Amino acid sequence: MKRLILGAIMLFSITHFSNGQIQSVSYNVVNNEINSNNPLPSEEPFFIKGNLPEGIELVKIKVNRSGKNEKLAQEYVWKRAFEFPVSQYELFVSNELRSNDAYDLEFHYFRKADEYEMSNVREAIYRNLESYIRANFEVTGRGIRTNHSDPVMMSQMNQIVSEALEDYRHFLGRDFRGFSEIVRQKLDQKSRLRLNRARFNILGKNELDNEKAAYAGQYISELIQLVQDETSQYLDNSLMALADIRTVSNYPTEKKPGTLPLNFGYGSIAIKRSLSSTEYLHGPYVGLSLPLGNRTFTRFLGNASFSTGVFLQNFESRDGQAIRGELAGIPIYAGLGYTMFRILRLNVGAVMLNIEESNGNFSPNHIQPFAGISLEFNMWLGLRDRR
Repeated sequence: MKRLILGAIMLFSITHFSNGQIQSVSYNVVNNEINSNNPLPSEEPFFIKGNLPEGIELVKIKVNRSGKNEKLAQEYVWKRAFEFPVSQYELFVSNELRSNDAYDLEFHYFRKADEYEMSNVREAIYRNLESYIRANFEVTGRGIRTNHSDPVMMSQMNQIVSEALEDYRHFLGRDFRGFSEIVRQKLDQKSRLRLNRARFNILGKNELDNEKAAYAGQYISELIQLVQDETSQYLDNSLMALADIRTVSNYPTEKKPGTLPLNFGYGSIAIKRSLSSTEYLHGPYVGLSLPLGNRTFTRFLGNASFSTGVFLQNFESRDGQAIRGELAGIPIYAGLGYTMFRILRLNVGAVMLNIEESNGNFSPNHIQPFAGISLEFNMWLGLRDRR
């Protein structure tokens, strides 16, 4: 048995490592055609490659199951390495696609944003931030009031910047992280301003109302300048502008044939019942397994399964009592198993036995625990179920 297990492990290792090549599929941007109109690989990683249009510096691909929430889409990014001339891009799709399913793919092409585009987006952000701040502040005799709390204002100002940059991407992949703690402290400062002291803080004013307005205006201008400066720090870095989006919708994946795992193993049964002492029966068994999940997507449940089968022999106790399974002529077992190294399976469960009594008859069915180790081989069935 040990030699059989070692031989099976060696055979599996040779087969596994010899079939380790990763597939590549091509995307034709002109015809909007992928993999020459063949289904995409399923349940294994693969590469997507294609010709690089002129001026394109970065390619992003979004992959999502058709009909699912866009937030669940997986993103893969390729960018030009420094100034090396290249004519093709290649991305590694590391998250396996499901067999016999359909997916949507979006190809986003980015080029370097020119000075005119950067100037326009910068001015638009500055203008929107200033309008937002001025619209939310109100000067009263007691101080400066806002229409929203400080956390809400921080969130909405962050959103203004993010929405303005929706069609842009940082070359290093760094998103705008939001305004800093300095901005939050500046917003908090308004609650400590005392406009009734404005006469002593603003020189050269004669009317109290004008002094208060000037004092509040100075604070608002400082806040506007602060958020614009922090935005400028991000915009001064290299940004990519979205040049085009190409979409392939509801594209099928290849259909993997169904498998039914077969187990050949050796197990032990603990039994006492009417025997004089606890005995352990040993023997070979064979059975089938029904996986609790797909191993590619649910590692634990994919390796776990419900198993059932038969021991290949009947047994005899030390006292000569026959122990057998009357239902099928040999003992039947059922239990749970877990696969290790893709070929070894540990099984624990229960076996149904009948023990010979002193009068020559056999006892009613006894359910006894058993444990065993087996080799597992997949039998290809070509089942039509979706995996």
